[in-house]
Amino acid sequence: MYRAVTRKIEVTVTPRFVSERSSPTNGYYFWSYTIDIANHGSETVQLKTRHWRITDALGRLQEVKGPGVVGEEPTLKPGESFEYTSGVPLPTPSGFMEGSYGMIGDDGKPFDIEIPAFSLDAPAGARTIN
Repeated sequence: MYRAVTRKIEVTVTPRFVSERSSPTNGYYFWSYTIDIANHGSETVQLKTRHWRITDALGRLQEVKGPGVVGEEPTLKPGESFEYTSGVPLPTPSGFMEGSYGMIGDDGKPFDIEIPAFSLDAPAGARTIN
């Protein structure tokens, strides 16, 4: 598990290699990742945007920006959390992801929170590339 805290908002990430959705012989490796966002602060916040930086084992960077996560823009009151699972394919058996969420606080002012960098590593048996 990977963890980052920004302005008392904790983001934890748990990645998992999904062998049944991967095809190493075709250069296709798939991971799911579960993210939990917990509001340990005293103000209500809303997640409005996401910005991902996804890097494969060859150093190729892909950026993904957009509204919300999994079609939602969750609002978190103090003490509340939101969990979701998504996925990412790579053409290499390893890589990493990092990013940020764009949030809005009670005062209407936007701010970013960190998504911790996390590693995507296929097990040794799934690393065969023809």
